[in-house]
Parts: sequence; structure tokens; C-alpha cells
Amino acid sequence: QVRLVESGGGLVQAGGSLRLSCVASGLTFSDYAMGWFRQTPGKEREFVAVIRSSERASYADVVKGRFTISRDNAKNTVYLQMDSLSPEDTAVYYCAASYSGSYGYTAQYDYWGQGTQVTVSS
Repeated sequence: QVRLVESGGGLVQAGGSLRLSCVASGLTFSDYAMGWFRQTPGKEREFVAVIRSSERASYADVVKGRFTISRDNAKNTVYLQMDSLSPEDTAVYYCAASYSGSYGYTAQYDYWGQGTQVTVSS
């Protein structure tokens, strides 16, 4: 069974940093683009970043320059380094795997983790 497990969320003050991790199992990791999305209660899930197996990365405009996505294919793990956090970044962060490409839309992703809460205080 495919499983994506996020970790690294928590409470941080504005301006601080967190690094999220997502470990994938049950799939051929190198066949998938790996993305990060975020969601707050009652709102749509929002694209954050994606990294292809080639390690080419794309970001949502709102996180460019602050977040960095990376992957370690040997560990089946994707990371999201989050710097200069603001309260607007507060959300549940999900990692997801896309077999079809590296698109920034939820419909392009085949598997999802359970999410990890990131809360940024003022």
C-alpha cells in the first residue's frame, strides 16, 4: 500500500523556520513528482511547491524565496524548508505524489499524506 507520512510541523513564531519531511513507501519514488500543498479549515487546498524526479522545482508565487523543496530519492523522502514564516502560512501541510507529471493542481496527484499542522504566531 502506498503511504506518505509527513512530519516536522509545529508552532513557530513569525520570522522563524521549520523543515517538513515526507517519507513515501509502497511506490517507486523516482517515478513520481512530489508536491507540497496546504489547507486551512473551510478553504481549498493550495499548491505550495513541487519537485520532479529530475529535481527541477516549481513554487507558488507566495512562497518563492522563502520555501525550498528538495528530495532524497535514496531515502524516498521529500522536504520543505520553510523560512521567514508568517501567520499567513498557518495551515495543514500535505505532501502528495503525482505519477503524471509536475503540475500544481490537486487533481494531478495520486496519493496524499495525512498532513502536518504548521502554526505561525504573531
